[in-house]
Amino acid sequence: MSPTHVVVLGSGFAGLETTFALRALAGPEHVRLSLVSDRDDFYFRPDGSYLPFGAAEAPLHLPLAKPLRRREVDFRVATAEGVDAGRGVVHTTGGPVPYDHLVIATGAAMRPEEVPGLAEHAHSVRTPGQLHALGEQLRWVAQNARHGRQQQVLFLVPPGSKGAEQLYEIALLLDDWLRHRDVRDNVQLAFTTSEQSYLPAFGPKLHDIVAAEFTSRGIDGRTGAAPDKIRELEVAYTDGTTQEFDLLVALPPHVAAQRFDGLPTDDRGFLVCDESRREVLGHPDVYAPGDAGDFPVKQAFLSLLQAQAVAGRIAVDAGAHLPGPGFEPMATCLLDMAGKVAFAQVPLSLTGDPARPVAVDPGALDAYRAGASVAWRPARKFLRTYVLGRFGAGLPVHAGRGWDTVAFGTRHWARWLTR
Repeated sequence: MSPTHVVVLGSGFAGLETTFALRALAGPEHVRLSLVSDRDDFYFRPDGSYLPFGAAEAPLHLPLAKPLRRREVDFRVATAEGVDAGRGVVHTTGGPVPYDHLVIATGAAMRPEEVPGLAEHAHSVRTPGQLHALGEQLRWVAQNARHGRQQQVLFLVPPGSKGAEQLYEIALLLDDWLRHRDVRDNVQLAFTTSEQSYLPAFGPKLHDIVAAEFTSRGIDGRTGAAPDKIRELEVAYTDGTTQEFDLLVALPPHVAAQRFDGLPTDDRGFLVCDESRREVLGHPDVYAPGDAGDFPVKQAFLSLLQAQAVAGRIAVDAGAHLPGPGFEPMATCLLDMAGKVAFAQVPLSLTGDPARPVAVDPGALDAYRAGASVAWRPARKFLRTYVLGRFGAGLPVHAGRGWDTVAFGTRHWARWLTR
């Protein structure tokens, strides 16, 4: 019997974790693996926060040819153009690729056009190029402030934005960066978000931590402020207020990076999935872990958990593994606040998506922890080393003794710091 052919689209957190976790569960005799991506490396997006402040970009990239070859994964640099689910074929710029199981992990993209004027007047923060360009603008802000010209930097989270942790980090890191240059007094910093609290997916405890940090640093923060339109040097909000800026830094609304005709999607192009299995509805052989799927919270840690669930399910279907648990959403955040690091661990049954309320399990409250301490700095710094080390070895992040040690230590460290 020939091995099951699994095709994975995308080389981000969800795509690589699915690929390496599945290979760890099923050898080549059970599963033939192919990964199709429009890039030949993995980019560690969480540490992009440091790029505007002069950090090197090269250490954030991991070439993929060697680890994929080590795990006997066929690697194709190509762009997926469509899926024929009836025939089990992915059409790519490199030609058609047949599959038995398909994993769509093509991620999310930004659509600034949803907010009038955002594309023209704001600096986005997602790609390395955008982050480097922001760094150039911040240097102009510092230079103007040094010459006594008052500057206003405004950070903006409009409706539809996902995974805004990086924008919060940049705002806090900017405050520290300006203080080190003795120009902070000439720069007004403001942060407005359309959400009703700061980082709502992580619950009220993290909101309180961020709000207190903004206050202590003199950052004017405001929640529930949705932009209506953006004009040159001014944001007009839906409540009738306005706010001026010299530099606007925004995380535009998110949409699926790629749409796949014939598969069910929501109004933003995200694939509609069974919440536990991450199986695309009506297509039992197609999965969408990570940002390509419709799970409302977009975050690297959650992508890893979803990928693990998908890999386990495919391994069962291939006859290589026993059934395991599905996706159990637990959000984890390590937010660099330029000195302290805020930590939050929260079962999403406590926060989740306001549009889809769920019954709260009282036991979940015991797992909800949040705090801020300099003691979390080593963990924040170690995260990139660990992830790139695992992927570089062709191994899944969220598996094995190393991860068990990290997870166990994190849980107990959090319990001690947040008691």
